[in-house]
Amino acid sequence: MNSTRPAARRSQPAAVQPLPAARRTPAAWRPALARGVLLRHDPVRDTHLLLVPERVVVLHGRAGAVLGRCDGSRTVAGIVAELSAEYPGAPVAVEVPEFLAGLRKEGWLT
Repeated sequence: MNSTRPAARRSQPAAVQPLPAARRTPAAWRPALARGVLLRHDPVRDTHLLLVPERVVVLHGRAGAVLGRCDGSRTVAGIVAELSAEYPGAPVAVEVPEFLAGLRKEGWLT
């Protein structure tokens, strides 16, 4: 006779989630634009542009303010501290390291 109870479930190992980029980005990293990458202001669009080989990336919001600080002399923690003071209440502690990590992954930051 078959039981109507469901079969015992085996416990599945918890899926390993990658750390958010903010936690993977070393706070001591001193980001700088990679060779051949330029930050420019476009007066027609009144926005910043990131000029990369064979591409132009239009930056929105305060991305130009973040990248303007990526000169190799400031750490990520220093950039976050400056932006936190300049834009109180903004979630820069999470968003800026994620943004910089994404640009580093693209090869636009060293």
